Amino acid sequence: MKRRFSAHQMLVLLATLIVTSVAGDVAIAADSNTDSDTETKKIVFIAGRPSHGYGAHEHYAGCRLLAESLKESMPGYDVTVIKNGWPEQGAEALSDADSVVVYCDGGPRHLLNPHIDEFDTVMKSGTGLVCIHYGVETPEGKTGDAFLDWMGGYFEADWSVNPHWEAEFKTFPDHPVSRGVQPFKTNDEWYFHMRFRDEMKGVTPILSAHPPETTLRRADGPHSGNPHVRKAVAAGEIQHLAWAADREGGGRGFGFTGGHFHWNWADENFRKVMLNAIVWTAHGEVPENGVTTANPTQDELEANQDEPKPAPKASS
Repeated sequence: MKRRFSAHQMLVLLATLIVTSVAGDVAIAADSNTDSDTETKKIVFIAGRPSHGYGAHEHYAGCRLLAESLKESMPGYDVTVIKNGWPEQGAEALSDADSVVVYCDGGPRHLLNPHIDEFDTVMKSGTGLVCIHYGVETPEGKTGDAFLDWMGGYFEADWSVNPHWEAEFKTFPDHPVSRGVQPFKTNDEWYFHMRFRDEMKGVTPILSAHPPETTLRRADGPHSGNPHVRKAVAAGEIQHLAWAADREGGGRGFGFTGGHFHWNWADENFRKVMLNAIVWTAHGEVPENGVTTANPTQDELEANQDEPKPAPKASS
């Protein structure tokens, strides 16, 4: 004889299955009224260690905010945030993920650099990859080649640059990551002149803009300027600041150079591009109007930051 559960019993059963904190990692709880046919994907965010001062490079706070926004619009998604870098369980923690989102300091300190081979196994299984801001930079060579394979492009020192400027995005490609995104402009540390695959094979630019010449007013250096980028800007070449990439074997990647200022996640379109990309890299169905969420409150933006909020300056 089949046992029947009341609505109350079902809610109690669901509540017992929700885990909100495991070994320092945070699982974002699902909405209890999720329909049985809701699309299900597993997303793992890896937040790097503390970096800049208050309100900048807020890896953990940014991951938490994006994770909670994703659950708001995609309640069937299983979303976990891993804090302070590479998971203690290693690549095993990512084995059943549909997409991995990495928000961390990059260059020689990138959290993936010591784990290229084991992470490549995750990528070759078809798992998606999203890298945010400094997380798109890695050294040229083995790690750079891996990033080209995994997500189609990366920040290469002495080729790419990292100025602060206001980028204006007016048009978008016909691509799932662009769904619902309206023209916007944002001041951020928008990297550009990225190193992409030859002939942009499998790469679709999502956010593109023309940087002004003032972005190259610094002297040449690994991150500030070089003859190649100066020539490109002088020629008026459009620069791609976020891009989607298809990998051989079916995997997908996405690079997003913004994200220096934590407060920019309050911008609906800035945030929507990222949420759309996470869904797309997980082989999910991006809604017709994009992943739409409520703008975070000031309290929500200030939550989970690595540094305490500075005291207000005394009035003179």
